[in-house]
Amino acid sequence: MATHPKDDDLLPYALVGLVQRRDEIIAKIAEIRAQLAGEVIAVAGAEAKPAATKKRGRRRRVLSAEAREKIAAAQRARWAASRKGAPAKAAPAKKKAATAKRTLSPEARARIAEAQRKRWAAVRKAK
Repeated sequence: MATHPKDDDLLPYALVGLVQRRDEIIAKIAEIRAQLAGEVIAVAGAEAKPAATKKRGRRRRVLSAEAREKIAAAQRARWAASRKGAPAKAAPAKKKAATAKRTLSPEARARIAEAQRKRWAAVRKAK
């Protein structure tokens, strides 16, 4: 099979690119396996870093033992209350300010209706 002379010049570059892609894929596979296993797996020719040291999105907040215990106690209380059928005592939620619904007085409605009738009469007259 004869190849074009220009193709022969490009083949080494194509090979280099494919080998580089292969190495990247192997590194990604190793990274995913490490995450699944919870450990770092070294791959020949690829730089493997511990999964915990890589920056990903938001960092998890660290809670003290006291805080975890308070949260657990509150959850146990909620579960106990739900099993009894009683509403659980939750943290006080912010209440919205109770605003009364604004309504128009009958006089105001009559003024608006009359003004609208006048506007429509002017529109009809202009036609």
